Amino acid sequence: MDKVKAKKHLGQHFLNDENIAQNIADALTLEGYKKVLEIGPGMGVLTKYLLEKPIDTYVIEIDTESVEYLQNHYLKLSNKIISKDFLKYNINEVFEGEPFAIIGNFPYNISSQIVFRTLEMRDQIPEFAGMFQKEVAERICEKKGTKAYGILSVLTQAFYDTEYLFTVSEHVFTPPPKVKSGVMRMKRKENYKLPCDEKLFFNVVKTAFNQRRKTLRNSLKSFNMTDNLREDSIFDLRPEQISVEQFIELTQKIAADGV
Repeated sequence: MDKVKAKKHLGQHFLNDENIAQNIADALTLEGYKKVLEIGPGMGVLTKYLLEKPIDTYVIEIDTESVEYLQNHYLKLSNKIISKDFLKYNINEVFEGEPFAIIGNFPYNISSQIVFRTLEMRDQIPEFAGMFQKEVAERICEKKGTKAYGILSVLTQAFYDTEYLFTVSEHVFTPPPKVKSGVMRMKRKENYKLPCDEKLFFNVVKTAFNQRRKTLRNSLKSFNMTDNLREDSIFDLRPEQISVEQFIELTQKIAADGV
């Protein structure tokens, strides 16, 4: 098999610029882990640069044609190709609780889900780097005060330091996507345990942004807060006006309300 044909239903766009592949691989700092998982390696344009690094590289690929290609062309991977769907597979069947980084040229249609899955496994994932649709990469790294700032921004930045690294033209892919791409990196914070109920925090953030045009006083009505708490000036604001730290404080106040 010489090449894998890109499949639209899998959101495949194969990167064909070696310099960009090298730069994505170099986004990993290799700090705090000895293993890396590449999601959706395709024909291995990024994989080959990961295999040069002093780290144990694993790949997870749902496309059987790509799996066959990798088996034939990257003998170094041998038993480290996982032919599964990352979003559905229990990755600890392979990693057994050990820390690992995630990297990839992610399919646009599931990229946000990959980030949410990473957040669920944050205890195990100290670093994450990869390529997204440009606006998604920007959203993850966005600060308060803009339309792009939202659920993904707040939840990610609560646990990770995020950095937008560089933009990638649509012309370096086969087939070319209709939008530009962006490469970003997330490094887990040294103290990433929140000083509040984390489940409640997720709930507050999602509920607030689901009605982002409303003030918090209206969007968070379902939390049945006391009148005393509802008088707090923070409830005059809309969610995009509130920093990650303020969302944590808000969660603490809601948890303590009426206790």
